[in-house]
Amino acid sequence: MNLSLYAAIERIGLGLAVTLEFLGPLAVALATTRSKGSMSCAAIAGAGVVAITQPEASTDYAGIGLALIAASSWGAYILLNRTVGNRIPGVQGTATATGVSAALFLPIGLTIFITQRPDAAAVLCAVAAGLLASVVPYIADLVALRSVPAHIFGVLMSINPVFAAAIGAIALNEELGAVEWAGIVLIVGANAFALRLRR
Repeated sequence: MNLSLYAAIERIGLGLAVTLEFLGPLAVALATTRSKGSMSCAAIAGAGVVAITQPEASTDYAGIGLALIAASSWGAYILLNRTVGNRIPGVQGTATATGVSAALFLPIGLTIFITQRPDAAAVLCAVAAGLLASVVPYIADLVALRSVPAHIFGVLMSINPVFAAAIGAIALNEELGAVEWAGIVLIVGANAFALRLRR
């Protein structure tokens, strides 16, 4: 999930990549409600995707595809994390999953070390990113999903694309036009409405 998201961010920017990634949780929310309202949410989200990607000849389809892989991974993560949280006490399940992920990532990491020879600062940044982008939020999610209703958790998570777009604009000088912001609002709104339907 993170690897494909980071690759997408490099190609299409933080705000758009995170917004597309958010289609994963939205798909999970829509899959649990089979109603006319959920179909409306899917249509609204689809309009949002078209707005932020603006398909044309120069569109970075590889970046969009990577963000959609991250979205699929996030949807699977939500379902698997809920199951693990219900079956395994404490954070042992998350610790095991993190270890498995690290083992799967090992060939990529070794390739990077052999071909690019990162310095100590880059290694420290990678370790910090691993802790702050994986271990800490995964444990926080696991604990939150045990004590906070899923619909409230989902509504709170729906703010992520707005934060990502704002941080991208402020810290990374990524410019988003009115159409892209409208697309972000449509996807976030579709998620919030889908969660209300689910409740």
